[in-house]
Amino acid sequence: MREARFYEKLEEDEVRCHLCPHHCKISPGRTGICRVRQNEGGVLYTLNYGQVSSWAVDPIEKKPLYHFYPGSQIFSVGTFGCNFHCGFCQNWQIAHRTPPTEKILPEELVKIAVDAEKRAGSIGIAYTYSEPNVWYEFVYDTAKLAHERGLKNVLVTNGFLEEEPLRELLPFIDAMNIDVKAFSEGFYKEVCHGRLAPVLRTVEIAHQHCHVEVTNLIVPTKNDREDEIESLVEWIASIDRAIPLHFSRYFPQYKFTLSPTPLETLKKAREIALRRLQFVYIGNAWELGENDTFCPVCGNLLIKRSGYKVRVTGLDGNKCRKCGAVIPVVI
Repeated sequence: MREARFYEKLEEDEVRCHLCPHHCKISPGRTGICRVRQNEGGVLYTLNYGQVSSWAVDPIEKKPLYHFYPGSQIFSVGTFGCNFHCGFCQNWQIAHRTPPTEKILPEELVKIAVDAEKRAGSIGIAYTYSEPNVWYEFVYDTAKLAHERGLKNVLVTNGFLEEEPLRELLPFIDAMNIDVKAFSEGFYKEVCHGRLAPVLRTVEIAHQHCHVEVTNLIVPTKNDREDEIESLVEWIASIDRAIPLHFSRYFPQYKFTLSPTPLETLKKAREIALRRLQFVYIGNAWELGENDTFCPVCGNLLIKRSGYKVRVTGLDGNKCRKCGAVIPVVI
């Protein structure tokens, strides 16, 4: 265990955590909602510092990030715990259970990532699988060391983090995929046991500091209304029409037994989004083939994707080879 950051001490050895917007008041011997920050004798400790539950070298597109070093590989690592409790969680085995872990120090993880760079062409480290925000202290220490070694850092996150820790971490983060699970406070309260507004704030702040892409998992009857999708799209467009949006297909997991998202629902969502956004993709539904990147000015095919096979065909650097338009893609 290691003492956590962002908390205050209260009377009778209670503490209040200020890492995320839950602001859990934690009694001695108890943990917060995330299950990984525990009060021991009036001191808040992080239980998952250096605890790695999963790692692998993945395609960057699996995060998903389509405009950040397309076609590259990235060393991906996760722990356990989450500050949401989504009934449809796709990674519930590690987010809401305590799986076997391997203890590792930040410098050791960075060394493994450097080896992955040499062996597999990995560009850096993606903190993913479970929620990296509740792994904050370890992610911060590791990301700082990774930058010193010239590696890129990627967060795949629900975005439910307070502004102060977010701003402290951002100098060491190169890209984020932020999951906006719905555009409804009711959905966040009932399905995720969280709130939407802090997530939107995270997207707005992160976009000012690093590359950002947004994912929306469409769950039938829960967040698939066209007016809600339109509201999400309008909000993203108000920040930047060039932010890539990924609509992802839901499959039954954890506590949800609803049927998978109909393909027509995904196609309609993309059609709605393309009225306002320049880059819209569909994930978990390769059969639709809606994952290529086209120039928003002339329509030239820029990046061809077939599953995780990627070919950059129409770019010279970050410019369209046909019309010269600057494309928001990090090469």
